[in-house]
Amino acid sequence: MASKRSIRVGDLIIGGGAPVVIQSMTNTDTRDVEATSAQIRRLYEAGCQLARVSVYDTRCAQAVRELVDRSPIPLVADIHFDHRLAIQSVENGIQKLRINPGNIGGADRVRSLVACAKEHGVPIRIGVNGGSLEPDLLRKYGGPTAEALVESALGHVRILEDCAFYDIAIAVKSSNVPTMVRAYRMLAERTDYPLHLGVTEAGTVRMGTVKSAVGIGSLLLDGIGDTIRVSLSGDPAREIVACKDILRSCGLLDTGVEIVSCPTCGRCSIDVEAMALALEERVAHVSAPIRAAVMGCIVNGPGEARDADIGIAGAAGDILLFRKGEEKPQRLPAERAVDLLAEEIEKLAEER
Repeated sequence: MASKRSIRVGDLIIGGGAPVVIQSMTNTDTRDVEATSAQIRRLYEAGCQLARVSVYDTRCAQAVRELVDRSPIPLVADIHFDHRLAIQSVENGIQKLRINPGNIGGADRVRSLVACAKEHGVPIRIGVNGGSLEPDLLRKYGGPTAEALVESALGHVRILEDCAFYDIAIAVKSSNVPTMVRAYRMLAERTDYPLHLGVTEAGTVRMGTVKSAVGIGSLLLDGIGDTIRVSLSGDPAREIVACKDILRSCGLLDTGVEIVSCPTCGRCSIDVEAMALALEERVAHVSAPIRAAVMGCIVNGPGEARDADIGIAGAAGDILLFRKGEEKPQRLPAERAVDLLAEEIEKLAEER
């Protein structure tokens, strides 16, 4: 049930049946324009389509102008409590806001912010998470439940709707995966605004990727979600890799090389893990949709990997290269197998 409504963020369309948008957030000091611009560029090169920056004081809001001018992708200002920073960010060219209108003061402040957003055509994402729920909702539901998250989000939505503002996206994140999934499913039944999916405070690369894949992936497979962020501690470029892997696994991203490899067994005659990791690095630059396989033996070679476009398999001390649609595999020298497979993948990419 992809959102019927859509919002425009720069040249991006979010919702309305458009492809799911990949986003991330910088962790540099926003006031440091050089460092933040460099990180935005790295995120873009990794495949990020939308980047969020923290705007927590006047110097951050002033830096927005140059950050927007330098950025190859649209930028979002993440703002809490101070509506003046939101207005200044909009006036300095930011393409989207992330706020909770109930947290920025009275009705007059909301109206002035909405008027500014309308004038500049800037959408607003309402971002609710389990760690910032209103005290009355925590008391009502006994904690940060899915019901509390949804009620909070829709309450913030009503504040904007009362100002005749409908250029809205919504997020209801939780660090608890079942709570997050339930909240988004409830929200999808009650609104048709675009939904930003994510597991907040997901953790390190290992655990955070697993939690995000379970939470975001299950919702995407239900047809819920219009833009995603995988929240990981550390280098945000890793978030983009995880986002792309989740989308590809859900059948929603048809770019880049998907590498399948067997879990290995006693029949395995090659170092599958080392070869698969080396191949991932070697073909990371290829954008064409290609499925490649690294298999430990002939049983798991052309047979179980028959859907792969190309691949290698161990065979009693040899390494065989097989291509989809060709019956006879080609023998490769073991020391050059990965490089030769990568070269064949690059040739396939040029043909597509």
